[in-house]
Amino acid sequence: MSVEFKDYYAILGVPRDAAPEDIKKAFRKLARQHHPDVAKDKKGAEETFKEINEAYEVLGDPDKRAKYDRLGMDWQHGDARPGHGSGPVPGSHEFNFGGTGFSDFFEQYFSGASRYGFPEEFQAGASRGTRQHRGSDIEGDILVSLEEAMHGSVRSISLQMADPRTGKVEPHTFQVRIPPGVTEGKRIRVPGQGEPGAGGGGAGDLYLRVRHAAHPDFTTQGADVYHELEVAPWEAVLGADIRVPTLDGEVKLRIPPHSTSGQQLRIRGRGLPKGKSGERGDFHAVLHIEVPESTTAEERALWEKLREVSHFHPRP
Repeated sequence: MSVEFKDYYAILGVPRDAAPEDIKKAFRKLARQHHPDVAKDKKGAEETFKEINEAYEVLGDPDKRAKYDRLGMDWQHGDARPGHGSGPVPGSHEFNFGGTGFSDFFEQYFSGASRYGFPEEFQAGASRGTRQHRGSDIEGDILVSLEEAMHGSVRSISLQMADPRTGKVEPHTFQVRIPPGVTEGKRIRVPGQGEPGAGGGGAGDLYLRVRHAAHPDFTTQGADVYHELEVAPWEAVLGADIRVPTLDGEVKLRIPPHSTSGQQLRIRGRGLPKGKSGERGDFHAVLHIEVPESTTAEERALWEKLREVSHFHPRP
């Protein structure tokens, strides 16, 4: 199945030798601009946001970026093979996903989609009526936004499988429920949507491995949500009350006096849901003290005065 090459560097608007921090900055800028919650054209923004996320999923990961750079524009003639586990199984179905939030190019080279189940010779024996065997399970990735992980959703997924004996591509479309609180790496089981069985055996299952879409403001660890909060030097020293965003609205956070860069401030119960219990993870604001990029003459004079009167010595 032919796929279209994706120029991830062009999508993020960065050069091929861009530093990791520049790639992250480019992603954040574009993600805030095209986030479906703020864009007027919701449908167009959603597609662009998925494309930006896919590009960052690859270029933001050193291993995936190295593999992508090896593929290059001549990717169709390279020796890299689709990421289907340990490699294609002779005589097995080929499969492409749709509706998972990733393009065919990503699915083929970076998703780690795999097929696993009974060896083909068992399937062949079963087709002759000698044995009955269940179809192989299929596993792939699904891109889930943090908003979906927060509230849950229902997605329409398609799976195309090419039968190696007939060459006929058979598309299957079905609904998948994404439960509230689904965490990174969790597998969603879709019964009966794997490969068909042989000799009257039942179909295998489809397992969709959850990948949280990169968000410009939040990251997750389990059910906990993390936010990088930039604070001014005087806010860190004197303390401040700051409005910070969470997945379900802004909250007021108290920055205690003499806070340090890297310090984490926790708000209990403002993370992702934990299953059906109603309990939620926590929200963590990670402080980053930012300094001005430039100063006026008056500001510089005040900083110099502070240097003169301060008894603070950061170095022994």
